[in-house]
Amino acid sequence: MSSGLYSMDKRDFDITLDPKNMRPYGDTMNDGKVQLSFTLPMKADEVAMEAAKQYAMKMGIAEPSVVNMMDLGVGFSFFVVFGSCAHTIDATNIKVVKVESSVMGMHECDEYIKENIGRKIVIVGASTGTDAHTVGIDAIMNMKGYAGHYGLERYDMIEAINMGSSVPNEEFIKKAIELKADALIVSQTVTQKDVHIHNLTNLIELLEAEGLRDKLIVCCGGPRISYELAKELGYDAGFGSGTFADDVSSFIVQEMVARKK
Repeated sequence: MSSGLYSMDKRDFDITLDPKNMRPYGDTMNDGKVQLSFTLPMKADEVAMEAAKQYAMKMGIAEPSVVNMMDLGVGFSFFVVFGSCAHTIDATNIKVVKVESSVMGMHECDEYIKENIGRKIVIVGASTGTDAHTVGIDAIMNMKGYAGHYGLERYDMIEAINMGSSVPNEEFIKKAIELKADALIVSQTVTQKDVHIHNLTNLIELLEAEGLRDKLIVCCGGPRISYELAKELGYDAGFGSGTFADDVSSFIVQEMVARKK
């Protein structure tokens, strides 16, 4: 069976399925049912509930129903709204810019490094700037990894150094020079007011000033990081939510080999 919803046998679905005019699925195919959540700067009362409904309608949600309203205190309320959306998308015409590399498991990656690079590679990772979160970088770097995927510290052919959180870009680069790193991994979780954009841009600028940018493979990741954004900011690759150490290590080692050719 082919991959992708619209490429599967239509007999598996309601006959209203139209991949060129696709709507969300709730109770029945093509019913457009959606659930969304947001916060309004209003106290939790009947007026706020009506405001939430009207806001949802302005977003194109038909017959919105507030299924949950929570008082957040000091004049703020959180809402969960359920309704139907009339908008459609053409699922057959979607193009996604993404990392182009074959994903290898830990043991396969170790063998690939032995055969194609012939030495341990050094990868330094951190949550840089003012970002104090370590969940993302730990999921990639720490030996235990995440969701059954071992982190880079577990790999035999990778020397993985996790510098933790709130690491200034200058210190990050200093450590990379000291350890003769092959690759850098930057995790950015804090994204309010685009602080991640400024910090990621600053790192690339510092690497370029030191004449190191072309000598390193530099990757970034986080909940609002996409491959397309990473490339725009001067990185070799970007990894968003749902990616693991397998994805990152596979890209880095294959990129290293490609640069040697």
